[in-house]
Amino acid sequence: MIKISNEVKTALLVISGIIIFIFGFSYLKSNNILTKDRKFYGIYTNVEGLLIGTPVTINGFQIGSVEKIKLDPSSKLVVTFRIESDFSFSKNSIARIYESGLIGGKALAIVPSEVGDRAKNGDTLQTDIAPGLTQLVNDKLTPLQEKIEDMVVHADSVLISFNNVMNLQVQEDLRNSVNDFSSTISSLQVVIKSLEGSISAENGDLNKSFKNLASLTYKLNVISDTIHQADIGKTLLDLQQTVASINSVMHGVKSGQGSMGKLFATDSLHQSLNETNSQIQLLLEDMRLNPKRYVHFSLFGKKETPYKEQSIEE
Repeated sequence: MIKISNEVKTALLVISGIIIFIFGFSYLKSNNILTKDRKFYGIYTNVEGLLIGTPVTINGFQIGSVEKIKLDPSSKLVVTFRIESDFSFSKNSIARIYESGLIGGKALAIVPSEVGDRAKNGDTLQTDIAPGLTQLVNDKLTPLQEKIEDMVVHADSVLISFNNVMNLQVQEDLRNSVNDFSSTISSLQVVIKSLEGSISAENGDLNKSFKNLASLTYKLNVISDTIHQADIGKTLLDLQQTVASINSVMHGVKSGQGSMGKLFATDSLHQSLNETNSQIQLLLEDMRLNPKRYVHFSLFGKKETPYKEQSIEE
């Protein structure tokens, strides 16, 4: 059996302690020294409180951690982070700082891009800072605050204008208007009660009117039924035939058919009547001028003289 000296035991204990310390320190820094990782860089103007050891995620899955944050001479912040997995992404991907929760602080996420070559160890990625909850709230509340302030100013202006308008005289007029309105409401209540009494009363005027209206409606219904039961169609047909016959007769009269037609269509009867009238006038005039031609009266039997035609001009 090999005997180990105390010095060797002490040396092995010290070496084991150093190794455990290195592993523990790497674990606390979220670094796994047994895994081959790749380092990438991102340049920011503000890291928003990002800390060393903050997880680096891609699509919500942790693939590494932040290793170092350094301020360069141009006042830019260079963030060094390492990727422990073999996950492949484009060098055009974006290293975005985002807010992991309400009280979870900041985290770093890789937003992969489908364009470009594969990212290699030591590449510097494009950077971006996602707006946090506080910034979003401020962005939403600031316009709302401005609107509320404008509303308060407008409300104040309206109140001032209202106070200027509502002087003592206007207030008194408004009070009188309210009193008049109350009186009007009271009068309307009286009228409504009167109407209710007229409607509900057996011998009320409105009740009588409703009864008369019902009786009139019943009589109209009876008349309507009577008209409906009558043979209106046959009557209208007979009337139509009568009108057609009258139209036919009038058409014949206008066209000169029959005695009436000839009487209306020709003027021979008118001419004959005119000639007869002229002859009667001549006869009457001749009887007035020569009555002896038509009346013969003699006591001694005078010899009858022959008739000699004379003109009216004589």
